Amino acid sequence: MKKVINLLCASSILILVACNKDDAPAPAAAAPNYSDNISNITNNVIIATYADLDAKVSTLVNQLSTLEATPSIANLEASRQAWRDARKPWEQSEGFLFGPVDQQGYDPNMDSWPVNVVDLDAVLNNGNVLTKAYIDALDGTLKGFHTIEYLLWGTDGNKQFNSFTTREFEYLKACAQSLKGVTADLYNAWIPSGGNFSNNLLTAGNGSTLYPSQKSALQEFVNGVITIADEVANGKINDPLSTGDVTLEESRFSANSKADFADNMRSIRNVYIGSLSSLGGKSISSIVSETNASLDAQVKQAIEQSITSIEAIPGTFTTAITANPQAIQAAQTKVRDLQNILQNDLLNFINGL
Repeated sequence: MKKVINLLCASSILILVACNKDDAPAPAAAAPNYSDNISNITNNVIIATYADLDAKVSTLVNQLSTLEATPSIANLEASRQAWRDARKPWEQSEGFLFGPVDQQGYDPNMDSWPVNVVDLDAVLNNGNVLTKAYIDALDGTLKGFHTIEYLLWGTDGNKQFNSFTTREFEYLKACAQSLKGVTADLYNAWIPSGGNFSNNLLTAGNGSTLYPSQKSALQEFVNGVITIADEVANGKINDPLSTGDVTLEESRFSANSKADFADNMRSIRNVYIGSLSSLGGKSISSIVSETNASLDAQVKQAIEQSITSIEAIPGTFTTAITANPQAIQAAQTKVRDLQNILQNDLLNFINGL
């Protein structure tokens, strides 16, 4: 009898254990880890773009020194190309105008528009020695990319190499040196051996004071690309188009406006796919595609359509304002479509992570 009782007790214990095991909650799924995605965008897009910008501006400084020493058609064209080459990584950085470029005021010291031609002429006519330090202290509308552009191309974009004054050569050289100082400071502000702003993103959700979660870092990236899409559609394109005022067109002296706007769209692409090439890497795209391949395809298509439509504007942006406004409007529509997808679909996706 005792043996039967013991067997019954053992059976009861097994049943109880089995019931308790069935009733126990399943272990919680591990939280998604986006550190590789954040690291790749930070290092291989943002820092890599700023490194390229600084290197290209160094080339511009050297080329302008060569132009000053030996004025010629060839050296003028080489200087203009060096400006375009440096302009490209800057425009491709505008999808992430957060952090030091904004907080430390680097943007207005590099890219203020329009140029203050009246005050610039006054500086050119005064007797002050034109050094980097002197240019550094001037207002943003008297230095940076667009002042160099104005001096290289002139108001109508057809300045001849033999029409430069000695004073203009001095201003160009000092202005480029000032720009180089800013690009070096901006790059240094991000890298670990400098200001190390990148660490704020790399430690998102793990001690970062700026980004308490990895999602907040991803939101920063997405808000950055939304901002530049809005600026291109509703500022850079809309202002000269809606008013017919070509003086509102950025980079009009060099006729580089279309390239600027297309590179702004490439900035969005670079952040989204996590690469400066078309190959892609750990990125926002790879996060989205895991659960919403349709949205990922939509974003990529909208980016490419915005680039294609901008580049398809006939002639220069200046001439198209009056000759082909429909083409500009078509490009504006594509950029606005992209903005809507980024703001209404992509950001909502990221917010829901």
